[in-house]
Amino acid sequence: MDGTRIYSERPKTSGAYMTTRNRVEAYFDGTATKTWERLTSDAPVSGIRATVRAGRDEMRQLIIDSLPGDLRGARILDAGCGTGALAFELAARGADVVGVDISPQLIGIAQKRTPSAVAHKVSFASGDMLDPALGHFDHIVAMDSMIYYTADDIAGILGGIAPRLSGKMVFTVAPRTPLLMAFWRLGKLAPKKDRSPVMIPHSPALIAAKLETGRLRDIRRIKSGFYFSNALEFTA
Repeated sequence: MDGTRIYSERPKTSGAYMTTRNRVEAYFDGTATKTWERLTSDAPVSGIRATVRAGRDEMRQLIIDSLPGDLRGARILDAGCGTGALAFELAARGADVVGVDISPQLIGIAQKRTPSAVAHKVSFASGDMLDPALGHFDHIVAMDSMIYYTADDIAGILGGIAPRLSGKMVFTVAPRTPLLMAFWRLGKLAPKKDRSPVMIPHSPALIAAKLETGRLRDIRRIKSGFYFSNALEFTA
């Protein structure tokens, strides 16, 4: 699957989901590629971006700690894997990891960064996390890759993934706080052609209420400067 774009028949999703997915893909394959490549490296960054990097490091560890301690032989999907940091850590703990991202540019970076020690345990492909061609998984992780979607679409994503999940899915959303709600409202005021994808703040209870199958558990919220993220656990 290395470098391959995969889009086979997948569970039905809303038009809003497809519009957002395509917008996020265009954003990360265009203006955000270099910024994201630097943020997820060891290169020096500004004070604000340093807080984001620290928050992401803390969230990545929280996601790992939320999975079983022994991952040997487990097949894990890293949905929205970006440049691969989480996938590499899971592979180092014994998991067989499939990293998928809608951005071919980010997948290319992940492939270049793959440590030789885990190269046999991880593969990357650009495509949609809902694609059945990806197969069945013991666990799924999705760190900050679902933050642009509505509660209805997140419920749809979880419902579409449920038949291919035997364990748990740990994912993150932007928490519904007064500050993030203010940012969200300001983002919606920008002309559509000038907007980057805007995070949609969520209440875990509202997402849970939208589910047609499975259960949702609130794990913990992390705040680091300008980084706000809430980890949730879904079991089918």
